[in-house]
Amino acid sequence: MLKISHFSKIIIAAALFQGSVYAQSGKPLYTKPIGAQAYTFRSSFPKGIEATLDSIQAFGITELEGGPQKGMTTEELRKQLDKRNIKMPSIGAGYESLVNNPQETIDNAKILGANFVMVAWIPHEKGNFNLETAKKAVADFNKAGKILKENGITLCYHNHGYEFVPYEDGTLFDYIVKNTNPEYVSFEMDVLWTAFPGQDPVKLLNKYGNRWKLMHLKDLRKGVKGDLSGGTPVENDVALGTGQIDIPGVLRAAKKAGIKHYFIEDESPSFMKQVPQTIAYIKSLKE
Repeated sequence: MLKISHFSKIIIAAALFQGSVYAQSGKPLYTKPIGAQAYTFRSSFPKGIEATLDSIQAFGITELEGGPQKGMTTEELRKQLDKRNIKMPSIGAGYESLVNNPQETIDNAKILGANFVMVAWIPHEKGNFNLETAKKAVADFNKAGKILKENGITLCYHNHGYEFVPYEDGTLFDYIVKNTNPEYVSFEMDVLWTAFPGQDPVKLLNKYGNRWKLMHLKDLRKGVKGDLSGGTPVENDVALGTGQIDIPGVLRAAKKAGIKHYFIEDESPSFMKQVPQTIAYIKSLKE
């Protein structure tokens, strides 16, 4: 594991060279810090937290969305992040954990310096995300979001694809957005899990504007047809700019919507190769 950091630097150099293929003239389109979702490195953290953070730093990543790591106290994790000048503006929380014990999430967020807490999954019977489930989620999010706001933290629900079941003149995702209190509940767009069920990320960003606060940058392999399952083989996560999603269009709409933080999430086994390719790509894009 200790050699990964050095290996990362080699890959990054190669990717930056490759990124010249995308070179365009004009002002940079992406101007925010380079962020990543810690889940990208889920196979590395158990082998060594500090070494994994060294690799993340070597990629040039300065913002990480994550949370406590098994094998290290949250206080020590904060020290290790600070040592590498990596900020953690957002942490994840399980739905039931947040509903049943919001104080634990609040404590973790404050220790790690996070202003956002994201929930990425609403418990439901597989293949049966329905109105009753959405109604319960709305009530739970409003309640938890109020408690978090009182502690200076913004709750964001991260869409996962199954919420786009048709409902009235839209979808159950629309129902969740319209029935959650904007004062207490915001959203994190996962670009892949928006496109996979057949939605247009650009249109959805334009539709709900500043309800969106965070974004997972992901691309979907060309030729893959999605559904409402909220699941696809991890090999279908590809480096940004090589898949079927209009990433420049998404980034322009995201800038207009006022997205605060962007996190690269790559669930594929090839993340060590693909993450630096993705970074080189977004850095090369021009307005």
